[in-house]
Amino acid sequence: MAESPTILVIGPRWVGDMVMAQCLFSALRELHPNAAIDVLAPAWAAPLVKRMPEIRQQIDLPLKPGALEFRIRRRFGRLLRGRYDMAYVMPGSWKSALIPFFAGIPRRVGNLREMRYGLLTDIVPLPEAVKRRTAQAYFGLANGGTFRAPKLVVDTRNQAALLDRFGLKAGKFVALMPGAEFGLAKRWPSEGYAGLAREMMAKGLKIALFGSKNDAEVTAEIATLAPGVVDLAGQTRLEDAIDLIAAARLAVSNDSGLMHVAAAVDTPIVAVYGSTSPENTPPLAEHRELVWLGLSCSPCHKKICPLGHLNCLKTLDVAQVAAAADRLLEIPAAA
Repeated sequence: MAESPTILVIGPRWVGDMVMAQCLFSALRELHPNAAIDVLAPAWAAPLVKRMPEIRQQIDLPLKPGALEFRIRRRFGRLLRGRYDMAYVMPGSWKSALIPFFAGIPRRVGNLREMRYGLLTDIVPLPEAVKRRTAQAYFGLANGGTFRAPKLVVDTRNQAALLDRFGLKAGKFVALMPGAEFGLAKRWPSEGYAGLAREMMAKGLKIALFGSKNDAEVTAEIATLAPGVVDLAGQTRLEDAIDLIAAARLAVSNDSGLMHVAAAVDTPIVAVYGSTSPENTPPLAEHRELVWLGLSCSPCHKKICPLGHLNCLKTLDVAQVAAAADRLLEIPAAA
């Protein structure tokens, strides 16, 4: 192996998974200090990857989500021939291993998953206990190094401009992230978030709602039920959300990508779980509160409640989440 290997990482397709992917990136940087590490990922991930100092560059993956597009993968792989010594395939699908194979990368590392014999040269065992523990599973691909929680770089100049633009003050507002791209079974109802927002505003804190344009309907409901909140859904780029959440006194989120962003910028986080388990994908934060009812029917890991009642989230009281938030608010704010 060269002293300064070139490494290609096939990255994941979700915000939270990409944040947790930094557990692998930092381990690879420790094992290969002089390596050039590139990430092949969807174009949306570029602002996130740029906040990870371990990565040299992102290469946009021009593929439709879920599509095989075999010819495109073969052509793309051939374009990368001769450029890399090693490849790490983070997704578990068979098709995710095609580009490094077609690129002829000598060492191709990943979990077996979809019977990827031949496509991978180094198959890393994936214990059953780790399969749903995404950060640990990603880190395990390095087969060495130190497990480190993700730490995203914050652009303080952009942060200051955004705070001024939206009328917010660092350390004086709470970031609420009520969306979840995965599905309804990860979303605490709007009424819950609105009730929490009213309690926080009564304490003198401003409330900012974060999310993509896909979350705008949900945040609009909360804004109606809790007048005075600042609704930023669809108004910020991913890099803006990173910088603003880093300025929050506290964040409250479903099990979502922005939850992992909050943890990676050291913002105290209350994480609300429904169909998933906090044992598998907790925010890797120093200061955190995990709120989960742990009903007999959860975690089911389904997008839609298979029993039709969504009790894991609908019966979660505002008081329980507010108490978790209060415990974090007692921690002295960072200077």
